[in-house]
Amino acid sequence: MRITLLCVGKTDFPFIVEGMKLYEDRLKHYCKFSTVCIPALKGVSSWTKEQIKEKEGELILKSLGLTKDKAAAKKHVVLLDERGGKYSSEAWASRIEKLVLLDKDVFFVIGGAYGFSDAVYSISSEKLSLSDMTFSHQIVRLIFMEQIYRAFTIISKEPYHHR
Repeated sequence: MRITLLCVGKTDFPFIVEGMKLYEDRLKHYCKFSTVCIPALKGVSSWTKEQIKEKEGELILKSLGLTKDKAAAKKHVVLLDERGGKYSSEAWASRIEKLVLLDKDVFFVIGGAYGFSDAVYSISSEKLSLSDMTFSHQIVRLIFMEQIYRAFTIISKEPYHHR
């Protein structure tokens, strides 16, 4: 199973970069894991939120190797979205186990500040919410990577997760 975390914008804070590196190294024990960051748009101060979402959406689709009209046949695209499904740690581990069985590349996508364009929603396989609370797009990267790692340790019955 290949998992890619696709993010819009760079990670500025050294502690987040360090934490992401830690979990990326740990995840390599369980799966092929990588992160891809799409550079933040520049010169958009006069753009509307919709224009920003559309342009970011084009960049997300390009990073996925897709277009608005091309479906994600061998790709399972999960959008981290406030309207997505929520899981306990154990249920999330079960969901990850099912994703492994799909025999598809899995892409988890963290969008920009304004969310996703309709084109990105249209190619997504599912939506996932980490919480009812709002987190910065940078800190979500680290939190989510830890949750993927936690899921694999639960699946492997390792002592990382305590219930």
